Amino acid sequence: MRKTVQRLIATALMPCMLLAGVPVGAQAGIVTSEEALVTSAGSAHRDRVTAFLARDDVRQQLQAQGLSAEAALARVQVMSDAEVAQLADRVDQAPAGAGVVGTLFTVFLILLVTDILGFTKVFPFTRAIR
Repeated sequence: MRKTVQRLIATALMPCMLLAGVPVGAQAGIVTSEEALVTSAGSAHRDRVTAFLARDDVRQQLQAQGLSAEAALARVQVMSDAEVAQLADRVDQAPAGAGVVGTLFTVFLILLVTDILGFTKVFPFTRAIR
């Protein structure tokens, strides 16, 4: 039984080891002004989400879900610019007070995923995959 498992693992690893030495080409291009300005837009999105999380009603909802506002702000700082832009768009689209639960659920899911990936440790019931 043990030899069968070892042979199976060795058979699976052979193509991986053979392909590990294959060179991979890289591409480079000119960065346009619009692409360079994306980083400043990312900080604007991050500021908008931070201001949203600073509101009293949002803090109360986060605490009701078992998450402190400081932990949520720390998670926002860890997020990529694309994730923050998506979250900022959801905050902007939500009507005043009506979409708070959906937005909080989105924040909770993002925090949960980053917790599972091992970037932070907020929830005690998760185990990092690292």
